[in-house]
Amino acid sequence: MRRLILLRHAKSDRPPGLRDLDRPLNPRGRQAAPLMGRYLADEELRPDLALVSPSARTQETWEAVAAALGAVRTETVRTIYEAPASALLAAIRSAPDEAGRVILVGHNPGMQDLAVKLVGRGDAAARNRLRTQFPTAAVAVIDFEAASWSEIGWGGGTLERFVRPKDLAGDLDE
Repeated sequence: MRRLILLRHAKSDRPPGLRDLDRPLNPRGRQAAPLMGRYLADEELRPDLALVSPSARTQETWEAVAAALGAVRTETVRTIYEAPASALLAAIRSAPDEAGRVILVGHNPGMQDLAVKLVGRGDAAARNRLRTQFPTAAVAVIDFEAASWSEIGWGGGTLERFVRPKDLAGDLDE
């Protein structure tokens, strides 16, 4: 069995004159990222490997999340920066098989598109929420009956859960 955790970066700032790649988290994002990290730790959703976009906002999100999880092997993967679902799937398929649980930290719209295309089963209400919106700092946990990451394909996953920051702290809007 393979477990994929998709984490969209937390809410970012848009300072004038700064390249998109260099955009940091805003105050709400700096609050939501550690919240999601504690959630993952409390739910024992600790990944074996993190694949993280090179953008400042994804790196900062992952650092805050990882602080709650302890040491996790982390790879910065250039090809997942603002990538379409097909490129994200290629990155996942290249994960080493000894990593049974992988977290991908990236961007929309690719993350939502990837999640929707991967999920073929799971709670109907959660799947509908996922199709509607994949907000910043949200987490989708998708399980696969696969011996290898290279076998993962469209429709083959079961949505185990979909959690948004506002599900954990109602005062965090999207």
